[in-house]
Amino acid sequence: MSETVRTGGCQCGAVRFRIRGALGRPSICHCRMCQKQFGSFFSALVTAPKDGVEWTRAEPSYFQSSVNIDRGFCPKCGTPLTYRHPGGLEIAIGAFDDRSDLAPRVQVNFQARLPWVETIFDQPVHEDPDYYARQEQIISFQHPDHETEHWPAAGAWS
Repeated sequence: MSETVRTGGCQCGAVRFRIRGALGRPSICHCRMCQKQFGSFFSALVTAPKDGVEWTRAEPSYFQSSVNIDRGFCPKCGTPLTYRHPGGLEIAIGAFDDRSDLAPRVQVNFQARLPWVETIFDQPVHEDPDYYARQEQIISFQHPDHETEHWPAAGAWS
């Protein structure tokens, strides 16, 4: 039986991780601290196995957001990566190279949910072919969604 291994990292590639073992519960958190950490409506996190996370490049930097909570991020590009608490470590679902099977199964801190979150996907879809053609012309410096030995160090583009 093969061991489950997952990889991921930040937008610039300076912080990369490898996780061995089964992941825990994927969730979204509506608390104000998660909203601020992610600069979004909520955070999407999954519990990492105890002692299963290996930082394969640099480790995240941490901000202590409350008495028991540290929030990890890439010190180079600022990508939010972790939520560290006394019970363990949670990793941002968006930081995984493959996120296809990490659909959140529970919402926490629901009382802090923004009331319009329920309707955001009911909004019209932007249907401008010229816009999407221009998007395809953008040259991305984002790290690819896979491991690579040849990716330049963060900041090498500047």
